[in-house]
Amino acid sequence: MPNEYRAAPDTGPAWEPSEVAERIIECSGAEIRNGGFRAFYSPPNDLIYLPLRSSFRDQANYYSTALHELCHWTGHASRLGRKLGKRFGESAYAMEERIAEMGAAFLAAHCRLEGQVQHANYIASWLEVLKRDKRAVFTASAQAQKAADYLLEHAGLITLADAMPLAA
Repeated sequence: MPNEYRAAPDTGPAWEPSEVAERIIECSGAEIRNGGFRAFYSPPNDLIYLPLRSSFRDQANYYSTALHELCHWTGHASRLGRKLGKRFGESAYAMEERIAEMGAAFLAAHCRLEGQVQHANYIASWLEVLKRDKRAVFTASAQAQKAADYLLEHAGLITLADAMPLAA
């Protein structure tokens, strides 16, 4: 394991943890390694890597990043089985980033956290997908809801579908 991911003492965040977000993270069952300077999900290893909590300036940045990576994690073949893109600029990669970003936004709203777009550098690749497929936003939205619902169900919380049933 690279040195930057070895267990390091965390001085703890200077912000108050969110009970609901912590429950989602803990109950997901995802293996999370803390340390290093980047946040990412590794599909081949089925691991999430996050910087130490003390690296984040506030609650919103930490949880939006952690929830984003958890949404990627739900795409694994043993969970929701989404096709995860491997390279920046690929359509599948852009779609997966949009799913994770939207799913994290849904979860942040559920946790009553202030949300913000964390990965604005993906917007150009997302716009390319939209040029080719005008319905891509609806597909991404549906997949993002599935990811969020998967995590909420495992945390024993009401899902987005339960909270906002479609009109009959």
